[in-house]
Amino acid sequence: MRKHILIVLLLIVLIIGAGLFWLSRPDVAKLDLAAVTGPRPTITEPRKQLIPTIAVADAIGWPQGAKPVPAAGLAVDAFATGLDHPRWLYRLPNGDVLVAESNSPPRDGGGIVGWVMGLLMNKAGAGVPSANRITLLRDANNDGVAEQKTAFMTGLNSPFGMALQGDWLYIANTDALVRVPYKSGDTRITAKPELVVKLQRGGNHWARNVIADPASNTLYVSVGSASNIAENGIEREKFRANILEVFPDAKTFRVFAAGLRNPNGMALEPHSKRLWTVVNERDMLGSDLAPDYLTQIEMGDHFGWPWYYWGGYPDQRVEPQNPALQEYSKRPDYALGPHVAALGLTFAGDAKLGGGFTNGAFIGEHGSWNRKPVSGYKVVYVPFGDNGYPAKGAKPVDVLTGFLDKDGKAQGRPVGVITDRTGALLVADDVGNVIWRVRAAR
Repeated sequence: MRKHILIVLLLIVLIIGAGLFWLSRPDVAKLDLAAVTGPRPTITEPRKQLIPTIAVADAIGWPQGAKPVPAAGLAVDAFATGLDHPRWLYRLPNGDVLVAESNSPPRDGGGIVGWVMGLLMNKAGAGVPSANRITLLRDANNDGVAEQKTAFMTGLNSPFGMALQGDWLYIANTDALVRVPYKSGDTRITAKPELVVKLQRGGNHWARNVIADPASNTLYVSVGSASNIAENGIEREKFRANILEVFPDAKTFRVFAAGLRNPNGMALEPHSKRLWTVVNERDMLGSDLAPDYLTQIEMGDHFGWPWYYWGGYPDQRVEPQNPALQEYSKRPDYALGPHVAALGLTFAGDAKLGGGFTNGAFIGEHGSWNRKPVSGYKVVYVPFGDNGYPAKGAKPVDVLTGFLDKDGKAQGRPVGVITDRTGALLVADDVGNVIWRVRAAR
């Protein structure tokens, strides 16, 4: 009898083990990345995963003398080195560059999920504590290298976006939009930050961006979701997965657009002056879904998260369902490919890189952690037409690559992108701890 019981138990263990082995197999992409880019990407049937594909590139940093590979006709050099997890960039009117040296705040909770998240963050180079600092970089002699590096503001709470409006500099901490007085040429701010509005904190997607709209004297603030698909309850997503419009004088805000899982980079398109953003879409639908995207945003837009993706494709994992929303879920303008982790965004309004880089969007793709093969880990350019939209038939053009070495390890990972006062492109690299400067080759 005991022998039969042991055999049954062994069979049960083997069945469970086989099931776990099958569930843990990585989902391999069936489509070329290019098929999931552009205004009409290929949207396949979802391949739901209980255990996500884990294929994050090991972060190793840059060997001595190594640097990314620029597109033909461009050159790249280090603008600043020795930084501490530089994430975001902002250019002041006098040409000084601010860089937010920042990372996720300590995360709530633990358990197996927290442990796995910690392993992944360490593997990807994101396990370091946040410096909670904004540093000022100044290239006074115009040689393309910042010879002055000053601790501009300290004691912040996972700062990210920065924006100057009038005499106020606004900083988006993970839990609040704050401001300090600023005058041209300041190299250090000692004033206590003044609270403008509180922002929801905790969970996933800690980074908050902010840009100013000169036409309305308001600010746009992006706040990503706390989860993948509201699996912890939609009530925990209040004022998240949103772009908020902030009225700084009244210190109030309203939801400008919703259903955006993790909007990050935001910019005003130079011709139309309309707001655009890049968005990180949901996980665990396989290596071909869902595409991250670049899109224009208008007041009242809803892009479907968590119930729908890419303009109305239902995510059957979300409970309860929301069928009334389907016809109102706005389709994004341009797919960037699945899991590329599009974070940085700037338009080529004052770029002077020559060639085809005169009218379009530069996008920093931080790189996938759950796609096989990996995607992203580069800076791309999407050509635009004079109508303020991506050019017909345009595909993303590689601007800066080589962040992965020949063994697939991450020497760097691009995040924020801006132009400097000379028209060169600056790229924040939070694994290499460098700001790269891309210019037209002489």
